[in-house]
Amino acid sequence: MEILKLAALDEQDLEIISAHVQDAVTKVGELKFVASSRQFALPLNRFAWEQKSGLFSQRNERRQSLLSFGRVLSIKTAGIDRDKKDDVLSLLAVQFVPVASPAGAIDLVFAGDATIRLEVECIEARLSDTGAAWQASSRPIHKA
Repeated sequence: MEILKLAALDEQDLEIISAHVQDAVTKVGELKFVASSRQFALPLNRFAWEQKSGLFSQRNERRQSLLSFGRVLSIKTAGIDRDKKDDVLSLLAVQFVPVASPAGAIDLVFAGDATIRLEVECIEARLSDTGAAWQASSRPIHKA
């Protein structure tokens, strides 16, 4: 198992991280914002899209990972009940909305019309595999 470690300092880098975390899942109670250090983090069970698959074999694997953001000024949520800590969130995309370069907002878009918006000074994101990998029971499928 190769450990994935990515950093994003611009919008193009963030698109790469977004591709790697598509279909990752986490629980509402796992979301963590530390205002004093302006850090936001969420542990993920991400689908390892980078795994090679062939015509006759598909490696469906999930990995424990950590997605973190620095220089976060504030957080807003929509469609998420913070009191329901065991609710599962399925991450679809990570998007940057520029405001006054390099500042802007990073939107974490989840299935079911749930969103977390991070107001940031600039893009500073990291994705790291942190632990175990296991065989996933299925491959995520999206309707076009």
